[in-house]
Amino acid sequence: MRLPVPRPRSLAGQLFAMQAVLIAVLVAGYALFTYVSDRSQAEEAAGRQALAVTRSVADSPSVREAIRTSDPTARLQPYAQHVQRDTEVDFVTIMNPEGIRWTHPRPEEIGQRFRGHIEAALRGEAFTETYTGTLGPSVRAVAPVWDGGKIVGLVSAGIRVEEISKRAQGQLAALLGVAGGALALGAVGTYVINARLRRHTHGMNAAELSRMHDYHQAALHAVREGLLMLDGQFRVALVNDGGRELLGVSEEVIGQSVADLGLPPSLTGALLASEPRVDEVHLTADRVLVVNTSPVSGGERRGTVATLRDVTELQSLMGELDSERGFTQALRSQAHEAANRLHTVVSLIELGRAEEAVEFATAELELAQALTDQVVAAVSEPVLAALLLGKTAQANERGVELEVSEESRLDDGLLPPSLPARDLVTILGNLIDNAVDAAQGSARARVTVTAYAEEASLVLRVADTGEGVDPAHAEAVFERGFSTKPAGPGGRGLGLALARQAVSRHEGSLTVAAADGGGAEFEVRLPLGGVRAGEGGDSPGGVQGDVSGSGVSEGVVSGGAVSGGDV
Repeated sequence: MRLPVPRPRSLAGQLFAMQAVLIAVLVAGYALFTYVSDRSQAEEAAGRQALAVTRSVADSPSVREAIRTSDPTARLQPYAQHVQRDTEVDFVTIMNPEGIRWTHPRPEEIGQRFRGHIEAALRGEAFTETYTGTLGPSVRAVAPVWDGGKIVGLVSAGIRVEEISKRAQGQLAALLGVAGGALALGAVGTYVINARLRRHTHGMNAAELSRMHDYHQAALHAVREGLLMLDGQFRVALVNDGGRELLGVSEEVIGQSVADLGLPPSLTGALLASEPRVDEVHLTADRVLVVNTSPVSGGERRGTVATLRDVTELQSLMGELDSERGFTQALRSQAHEAANRLHTVVSLIELGRAEEAVEFATAELELAQALTDQVVAAVSEPVLAALLLGKTAQANERGVELEVSEESRLDDGLLPPSLPARDLVTILGNLIDNAVDAAQGSARARVTVTAYAEEASLVLRVADTGEGVDPAHAEAVFERGFSTKPAGPGGRGLGLALARQAVSRHEGSLTVAAADGGGAEFEVRLPLGGVRAGEGGDSPGGVQGDVSGSGVSEGVVSGGAVSGGDV
């Protein structure tokens, strides 16, 4: 059976062990240093005490008088014992110049030779030394006794090293108590700090934290979606490569407030919101972003994590899909109407009214061709012409008449490469859809489209017969989410915002005003990059042939003509 491999100690545990050992070593070192220092100081103090006692005894007149007697011990022994008790030294020895003792704490040692050095004292100098005598190692002092200008005796007083050690040990006990308290306090403080560290590191060791950091960095650079992390004060704490690209910011934004990044107000508001945001669509200068935000909390608000997805291409494809869906619905209704017309023609033939059948069929074809000729004659640019024909059919299906004004004139080849057809479809398509929504249900539901080139600018104008736009909302209508109609399943308020975004991307202008016949009129002006009005490519006739020759276009126009009425 395999034994489980022990998990490496966490980073907090390793720091705690290291700090505890460090504190213990520091306290032990300090205690040892203090003990040695105190012992050295105690020995010096003992030497000074012994020297002071020795000099006092040597200078005492009674000692000199006793030395002159025939039996100095009789008077000096009680005196030495009295001084020994009062000065708290371990011995006071008085001797003759040859070193023969007159006094000693042990009476049997009287008359014996002094154990120690006396040469310096015989020269008249008082000194201290550490020497092992009859009482053991001691710190002693020796001083001469002068009488009449000559040395008549010597005095030695000392303190045993054992007693000095006891004094140091008493200090050491107090020191160890203080050191133990310091160690305990340091251990408790270290434990508290490391407990907090464990909470922050979630008990992971250094290797796990390093590995997580490596994966974290790799994931940030690998993820194509934008990732933005904000701290509790809504400052940028982290942004990956995708986030910088989508927001159009640099690495220098770290530490800046979101409000200072120059983002659109709606996007800034979403990032500053305290509640989570789910799949919100926001527009920047040239992108459509889906934003999700989630607060980071752990007992208190610590920040916000925001993810950003670029759906610009997806939104464009969805617009194209909506157009195709509209074409499909128009074709379905036109197929139904075509079947009704075919039955009518067949029935007329069966009734023997062939001339009326030919006249009926010819009228339908002429009406469809007239609509196609009208659109292509005004706008021969193929993409816009196809868009107008398709939107005409869609508008007719909804009971709205869509017409191209007589002043429209847009030749094929006029648009420069810097103005792609997709952006024109986005701009004009959304404006027409908005106008059809506004005009639907009005007394005379009509949408008028005007397109022409003027002084190196492309002018697109869409007017409707709806209720119009309140002047107070002249700018708000272009903001994402703004709408005067109830929100549908897919939401409202995005079409005009997308149109404004595309216009701004090409440094153009988009404005709204009241139409002459009531309703609203939206006007777009886009620079053509030096192309003069009237310059073009293929002739209208050629383009007309291309458009009218398409079966889809003929079907759409035909269906629109029948169901829409006089277009």
